[in-house]
Amino acid sequence: MILTQENYFSKKANSEYLSVSQYKNFVGSLGQMGCEAKAMAEVREDWKGKKSTALLVGSYVDAHFEGTLSLFKAQNPEIFTKAGPLKAEYKRADEVINRIERDEYFMRHMAGKKQVIMTGELFGVKWKIKIDSYFPDTLIVDLKCMKSLREANWLKDYGYMNFIRYWGYDIQAAVYQKIVEINTGKKLPFKIAGASKEDYPDIEIIQVEQLLMDEALAGIEDNVPKILALKNGEYDPIRCECCDYCRHTRILTHSIWADDLLLNV
Repeated sequence: MILTQENYFSKKANSEYLSVSQYKNFVGSLGQMGCEAKAMAEVREDWKGKKSTALLVGSYVDAHFEGTLSLFKAQNPEIFTKAGPLKAEYKRADEVINRIERDEYFMRHMAGKKQVIMTGELFGVKWKIKIDSYFPDTLIVDLKCMKSLREANWLKDYGYMNFIRYWGYDIQAAVYQKIVEINTGKKLPFKIAGASKEDYPDIEIIQVEQLLMDEALAGIEDNVPKILALKNGEYDPIRCECCDYCRHTRILTHSIWADDLLLNV
């Protein structure tokens, strides 16, 4: 299958290729539990979760820099009030965009080739990636619009960590770097062009350390065989019993103890 902008997110593409977002749906990240049952339901298109406001705000900013904001607005009428203007959250997204565009250093990082699609085989599986801003032979840049760039996220057994490790963006960095290397022979640095949604948006260009990417890639290698087996129907996916999909489809068969309510905390 040859991937294009039009079919990149199609059912056929998601069945044939593994992506970073699909990988994290199966496995999770340090800050978010994965769910095999939900991931398989999404691959089969039996389940499509609601688009959160936070996700839509990030997509709004992405669409602006892709040059597809008009299409995004047409496809997402829920971002407008009944009276017609943008809802407050998306006016905030415009403020984020304005803050980004008045910083020369940030904008230099957004000046690469937009939404570059690459594929490659990694650990016995075909992967697909789409790069926000690609500088051939030089740099890979991904745009992230976050609640905060500096919030310290607490995780039991790990302590405080930054948003990159917490949300698994080191996983994305590792896969993107490796797929680009497979295609070009060049191992390029990976940077996150980060902006916050705060009243006064924070901006930073953050280079992801190579050690983080190497560690993430080793974890991916361990997890990919199980994901491939699940997609091939060799195993029944495990339910996490915590996500929106599991809550919606749960069938009760027995009682639980009060202490069981916090097993996944």
